[in-house]
Amino acid sequence: MKRRMLIALSALMVLAMLVTSCAQVPAAAPAQQEVVEVMVEVTRIVEVPAEGGEAPPAAVAQKMLNIVQDRGKLVCGGRTDLVGFGYLDSEGNNIGFDTDLCRAVATAIFGDPTAAEIVPLTAAERGPALQTGEIDLLSRNVTWTSSRDAQWGNFTTVMFYDGQGMMVRGDSGATTLEDLDGATVCVTTGTTTEKNLADAFRERGLEFTAVTFEDTSAVYGAYEDGRCDAATSDKSQLAAVRSGFANPDDHMIMDITMSKEPLTPAVPTGDSQWFDIVKSVMWVLINAEELGVTSANVDEMMNSENIPVRRMLGVEGSFGQEDLGLSTDFAVNVIKAVGNYGEIYDRYMGPDGAAFTLPRGQNELWSKGGLIYAPPLR
Repeated sequence: MKRRMLIALSALMVLAMLVTSCAQVPAAAPAQQEVVEVMVEVTRIVEVPAEGGEAPPAAVAQKMLNIVQDRGKLVCGGRTDLVGFGYLDSEGNNIGFDTDLCRAVATAIFGDPTAAEIVPLTAAERGPALQTGEIDLLSRNVTWTSSRDAQWGNFTTVMFYDGQGMMVRGDSGATTLEDLDGATVCVTTGTTTEKNLADAFRERGLEFTAVTFEDTSAVYGAYEDGRCDAATSDKSQLAAVRSGFANPDDHMIMDITMSKEPLTPAVPTGDSQWFDIVKSVMWVLINAEELGVTSANVDEMMNSENIPVRRMLGVEGSFGQEDLGLSTDFAVNVIKAVGNYGEIYDRYMGPDGAAFTLPRGQNELWSKGGLIYAPPLR
């Protein structure tokens, strides 16, 4: 009985609540309008004043191109001791294959190949100089490896395909690595060369003693003094150094290739515009050779009916140079100043090269059986 009374009482309370609720809600109540709060982010461009005039926004001011332009010169990491690539001529001018690339980039920015400073670096100094931004461009014999790409900076486009070789005295009788079992080998420390040497001998079960030096000239000085049975480095470097020996024919570069060495300029990380600028200059050099545009005919070629030539020289259309902050005709200035890729190569290593003769081999254009290739400029 008590339970039935509680149920009845509960039902009466629910009914009362429903009646009250219905009485509070109008039968034709207007629909409520939903209010949505939207967070609006406002971006402001702040002009940062500077002494002597207005300065661009801080974010822009950190761009490498701006830094280089404000400095008034391009700073490249290079060398002064490797004939053919970066060395001093009789008047003390730094010349060479790698040096000309630096001059080409300086010309693209300033229209002046002399607006380039070469900072000599040892092999061990290359990575830190790039990581700390001490240099704008590393244009010095450096092999592009996955670890360096991850740790040092951004590697651009391969400019020289090389491979590690071994040099011995001609009267040694050595023609294979097996002939050098137990030999002493001079090598530059902190390089891929040193690691490749260890790998090559280990794979063959051979013994050797590495005599290491940080400075390249010390490596070959020790070899000439007879402290080592052999010296190892990239074949181009061996050819360059051998050409400077008192009796080059007394030394032989063995017919072996111990590694692949794609020599590639690099830039500091963090600035895609700068990365693209350097690559675009390099692509101009390669495409100019492919299109037959040289330092001697570049003015004449501006009247060419060839569309890719006209586009490259800024006569018609664009290949993106303005988007990178470069002048429309920067390619004309670059080719006039340093020539195309083939001209640069031949200047130092061609049949009549100033340094030595080294057949182009893999460094020939792709259209002639080599590996030198650049994307279309369009």
